[in-house]
Amino acid sequence: MKETGLKVVLAAERVGTLWNVPITNTLIAAWTVMVVLLVAAFIIGRSPKLLPGKGQNLFEMLVDFVLEFMERTLQSRALALKYFPLVATIFLFIFTSNLFDFLPFFGSLTVTSGAEMVPLFRPVNTDLNVTLALAVISVFAIEFAGISTLGLVTYGGKFFTIRGTSIANRILNFFVGILELVSEISRLISFSFRLFGNVFAGEVLLGVIALFVPYAAPVPLMAFELFVGFIQAIVFAMLTLFFIKIAVTAPHGSEHAEAHPAHS
Repeated sequence: MKETGLKVVLAAERVGTLWNVPITNTLIAAWTVMVVLLVAAFIIGRSPKLLPGKGQNLFEMLVDFVLEFMERTLQSRALALKYFPLVATIFLFIFTSNLFDFLPFFGSLTVTSGAEMVPLFRPVNTDLNVTLALAVISVFAIEFAGISTLGLVTYGGKFFTIRGTSIANRILNFFVGILELVSEISRLISFSFRLFGNVFAGEVLLGVIALFVPYAAPVPLMAFELFVGFIQAIVFAMLTLFFIKIAVTAPHGSEHAEAHPAHS
């Protein structure tokens, strides 16, 4: 008997292999998003004009707005220019991926995998592997920013320090530093699960509503989920920026703060 109803699959489904490497439907969706972003970047940036039109003018205004915000946050134009590609790419990839979730061919195109029919495309951020990969990139960039700006010794002093006016104070500072290190590592979990949980829960909710109230109800809910997808992209990018700001800030009392002022 053919099963009917809502099927919730937590893990991404395999649709094939390439050189013995499993290819999942979220991976195909991620490739599609990257191709679309690369094509869009090529079209937008191939022929900038000295006297910009409306489209180029709008794009330049958005870039200037983000750069100015990053400059105010990082208190450095050089750092803003350095990390703008990372923050902008994270936002564009996550938001575009969330936009693609609402395209009609997501979930409707299927392929045969083994004895089952599985969707060819699956929302990118409903795969914990993808959100974890984004988290690894973000956390690596944060640590790189701290080390490259402050130096390994000064940056490591945030986590391993025995400074203090007394033995008790030194012990306390040492354990506070260890807690800071644990907090740094835990960002991998918070970054990845926050994005995964919100997007996956939205997909399940949309499926449930579409099953019981298939016509009018899903439309406003889809608009809400689109808004949530936009907010999640902003949150991920903004947290990356703010944590970079924390990473490049010298520890209190460090001589590095005087030798390397924040303003460029």
